[in-house]
Amino acid sequence: MNVFDIIGPVMIGPSSSHTAGAVRLGRVAWKILGEEVVQADIQLAGSFAQTYRGHGTDKALIAGIMGMHSDDERIRRSLELARERGLVFSFREQDIPGAHPNTARISLVGEHGARAVVQGASVGGGNILITEINGMAVSFTGQYNTLLVLHYDQPGVIASVTNFIASSDLNIGNFRLSRPHKGGEAVMTIEVDGDVPDGLIQSLRGQPHVINVVLIRAM
Repeated sequence: MNVFDIIGPVMIGPSSSHTAGAVRLGRVAWKILGEEVVQADIQLAGSFAQTYRGHGTDKALIAGIMGMHSDDERIRRSLELARERGLVFSFREQDIPGAHPNTARISLVGEHGARAVVQGASVGGGNILITEINGMAVSFTGQYNTLLVLHYDQPGVIASVTNFIASSDLNIGNFRLSRPHKGGEAVMTIEVDGDVPDGLIQSLRGQPHVINVVLIRAM
């Protein structure tokens, strides 16, 4: 634990859980989508659903999906700015069984037709936990540089990707594989120590059976 876990992040308030964490959830969803958002349908569970207007969670989530950080002064005006951009958004209260009380399921459509559904929770002090991407279970916090490798579930893909990362002098701190069914699409969640060069991402995308690679830089 460090001092920022105790006093919370530098942020636009009022709440580290309901505002700063929500910005980060939105920002991760935006990064996973990979393009400017034109439509957002956001389902809110638990205390997020009960207090999102009063605590500015709606403004925070929209700010995040427009690429803002948690200390951006424009967060207060994010809904207005989104409308000016032509971003269509909606919020719905939703019961998500087993979910953390501060959970959001963010469904995005991008300007070039990309789609992403990201579920995560704000777990306190501005920290987050991403638990699902496009229906596949994941688990990462965004506190470390994280590679999301979408690929086809074929023999040798995991070894190819992890060996390539190791040969680039990056240490893998955590690894998780999610695959809804054998032989279909799967996702590797790989947390690494150190900086990840842009060239590594392009090289990984060129590996056999890899569909796409997204880097979520440490927040």
